[in-house]
Amino acid sequence: MGGMFDGSAAVPRYLAVAQVAELLDVQADEILELILQGRLRGARLGAPGAWRVEEGSIAEYLAEQTEDARLRALWRQANAASFPELWGPPIVRAD
Repeated sequence: MGGMFDGSAAVPRYLAVAQVAELLDVQADEILELILQGRLRGARLGAPGAWRVEEGSIAEYLAEQTEDARLRALWRQANAASFPELWGPPIVRAD
């Protein structure tokens, strides 16, 4: 029976809040807010319990932001399109 870190599972890498802030070009307070909102996975490690961010959650957060931007762009395009462009010209019925 192996120990907790016997190599059977990958151990996540954690980065300091300042490192993540520099990586994303934002303030450290914004990173802490993202952790508290649950948008980045973080944990208090060491003494006195400084926040660390799980590296994998950074890529997930960026992918989420990219998808949100894509959906917003599609929404703007849909709102800008006229109804005939979406469904074709109106159908005229002969009585």
